[in-house]
Amino acid sequence: MRVFNFNGGPAVLPQPVLEQVAAEMLDWQGTGMSILENSHRSKEVAAMATETQELLRSLLGLGQEWAVLFCQGGASLQFAMLPLNFAPDRAVCDYINTGLWATKAFQEAKICGASPHLAASSQDDDFTHIPSEFSFSDKPRYVYLCSNNTVRGTRWPSFPADAPATLVGDFSSEFLSRPLDLRNFSLVFAGAQKNVAPAGLTIVLIRREFAETAAKGVPHMLDYRTYLENDSMYNTPPVFAIYVAGLVFRWLRDQVGGLAGMEALNRAKADRLYGFIDGSGGFYRGTARADSRSPMNVTYRLASEALEKPFLEGARGEGLVGLGGHRSVGGVRASLYNALGLEAVEALVGYMGHFMAKNG
Repeated sequence: MRVFNFNGGPAVLPQPVLEQVAAEMLDWQGTGMSILENSHRSKEVAAMATETQELLRSLLGLGQEWAVLFCQGGASLQFAMLPLNFAPDRAVCDYINTGLWATKAFQEAKICGASPHLAASSQDDDFTHIPSEFSFSDKPRYVYLCSNNTVRGTRWPSFPADAPATLVGDFSSEFLSRPLDLRNFSLVFAGAQKNVAPAGLTIVLIRREFAETAAKGVPHMLDYRTYLENDSMYNTPPVFAIYVAGLVFRWLRDQVGGLAGMEALNRAKADRLYGFIDGSGGFYRGTARADSRSPMNVTYRLASEALEKPFLEGARGEGLVGLGGHRSVGGVRASLYNALGLEAVEALVGYMGHFMAKNG
């Protein structure tokens, strides 16, 4: 029996996608071998990768001014690729720090020889909100942000409209959860293991004209132009993860109603859980400010810390797994990624109600 998977990542995948993967595992597209065994140079894999790109373009409404790259190394490698390509030799780049992953990106920029400037931070408030006031530098190469913060459960309600340079962003934990307005962005990236595919694939969307401004002399596998010029096939890409991503994109298009449909479903899930937390009389307490709450990652504490361990143990007994908060903060975190249905949230709310009645 499958459990309700609230893991922060790797996360739940759509069951129809998993069923198709299982059905095709031994003989993919009549090749007589698994997708795991196919050469990335074969015409079948090349066609699959191209179709996956086009499905993503269609979902996001991307024009040809955008390139779609399939990279490896997780979102964390992008923390280094960005400054190496666009802020070398102590060039200034602005960072907005809203949590653990933005902190890591800022630190990596220093290591990579950039001069990162902290334009805003909510660290003093324990990262419970998204900043609304910024101190940008005069001429940064880019302004960096993390759109959704899995550890603290916050998300940008809207992106800065008056930044002095193009925006770049880590969209890993909310990618394809809603339509995206990318007019002020030149590069966004997302580790696939939240809403798209198994770990191993990182999707990068980059404006071609922005890529042309990248520094020379960057090692090939860290140079965005390498991926552009070789259609993400400079070396063996994560073929299996790209294949699964294409199936997820079709699922979004054909069974969910695209990103608008996905946003409505995600909002219904988040509203149900936040509504129960807010109506619990303080037995459950959300950790993010209401104006910055993430629909993807709902973080909360119980009335006392001593109740949290039995709460999580009891949840596992009910088939509700992955609810432990990030190891750096503890507490409870329910990650409501795309493939997690409303029935999972209803099961969680039901359990929370029973636990509160017993322990309140």
